[in-house]
Amino acid sequence: MSRASQSRALVIDHDVNRADRFVNVLQFIDCEADVLYSLESMTQSPKLAEYQVVFVAQSTDALSTVQGLQSESDNLPAFVLLNDGEPSTAEMSVLAGTFLGVAKHDARYPVISNFLHKAQVFSKKKSAGEQQPKRAGNIELFRSLVGNSRGIRSVREMIEQVSPTEATVLILGESGTGKEVVARNIHYHSARRGKPFVPINCGAIPPDLLESELFGHEKGAFTGAITARQGRFELAEGGTIFLDEIGDMPLPMQVKLLRVLQERSFERVGSNKTIETNVRIVAATHRDLEKQIAKGTFREDLFYRLNVFPIEMPRLRDRKEDLPLLVQELITRLEHEKNTSVRLTNQALLSMCNYDWPGNVRELANMIERLAILFPYGVVDARDLPSNVFHSDEDIPANVSTVPTESDDLVGSVPSFAATADPRLPRNGIDLKQHLTEIEISLIHQALDETHGVVAHAAKRLGIRRTTLVEKMRKYSIQRSELEAAS
Repeated sequence: MSRASQSRALVIDHDVNRADRFVNVLQFIDCEADVLYSLESMTQSPKLAEYQVVFVAQSTDALSTVQGLQSESDNLPAFVLLNDGEPSTAEMSVLAGTFLGVAKHDARYPVISNFLHKAQVFSKKKSAGEQQPKRAGNIELFRSLVGNSRGIRSVREMIEQVSPTEATVLILGESGTGKEVVARNIHYHSARRGKPFVPINCGAIPPDLLESELFGHEKGAFTGAITARQGRFELAEGGTIFLDEIGDMPLPMQVKLLRVLQERSFERVGSNKTIETNVRIVAATHRDLEKQIAKGTFREDLFYRLNVFPIEMPRLRDRKEDLPLLVQELITRLEHEKNTSVRLTNQALLSMCNYDWPGNVRELANMIERLAILFPYGVVDARDLPSNVFHSDEDIPANVSTVPTESDDLVGSVPSFAATADPRLPRNGIDLKQHLTEIEISLIHQALDETHGVVAHAAKRLGIRRTTLVEKMRKYSIQRSELEAAS
């Protein structure tokens, strides 16, 4: 189905010339449009269900017209068309639920494209209604594992390898890279999935309370211990305990944790009764533990006990080619979780690619949510980004493809109607051959990943012959089992 057949608008305006000019704008941005020049012709029009949006000229008694449309199809969003300088008399409170705003007859296509995007998201949300269940579980689960960069693919492969085992895992990486997401994935894909996943931030709890938090305490063990209490290890029995920021754990507690790792047992505070424990330990830190060992602030023996299977999380600034997919995932989750949406132009995305993201995926998620609040269902351009992200004179990173996505020049969950933005040449020039090679390699990897390494299927996804793909794989030293069998 073509894009035009997927987007269709109804224009109601008694002024023939004005209506025709507006329809031309719609057609220019690939939106098919029908015109009704009088309200009486409504009875002869196609079914309202065939349209995504209606534009009603205010002079045709917009209020009653939109109310009538709402009674026939409450999924049909509407905009009132005004002449330049004409005040709006439409009562938005009366039209709540279907009235999305006021447009000008002479509006330029980016503005109309924005309206059409709002209409699409509105219709999608209304159609889903209560039938669309909320996503269960932690909204952060799996989020930062989206992407096709080598770093994130390596993380996914290591998760797949270590999850079925009982090995202790140490996750390393900067704050905001998704260390807890990895820990939850390891638990989710392990045999302990049906048991608890219990996280604890070792750096957020005062040292004198950390032992009680981990191992529990008996009544009267210390001032304020009015009842006995289970610790996190008991709560996680049979499942996984996630020790976040293990590098901030004080030395006395490191000794006690080492004993738990060695003997698989502990005592509650104020008790001499030994409790056996069956939990899997996954730890994480943003600190360099080897440097801390050299300084004497972290035990070397504990480090080696924890460092059975290390996973290092890539920084967002090192995997900027994943930004479009991450943004898409974040927007999709906003639509499901918070009933809002936003979309980004290519220029906004390129500006984001030039930013270093010290807060990594967490910072990106917060920014996308902030943009959705500021521009609900709207289009965000580069100049709409926060001042620390937007720079007026930017260079395009060489490892980021500006090839349009399915939504052309706009990143979001709903196909856009706007024209595709041209890629920008960096101020200092670009190695075009190297840039195109990196794009080609990335797309080949994506096709092979999506088809589980089946070269014939990957070639079909790329629109090339299988033999051509085999040659390219040889050229770029991309190994897959099918290629080896064919050699």
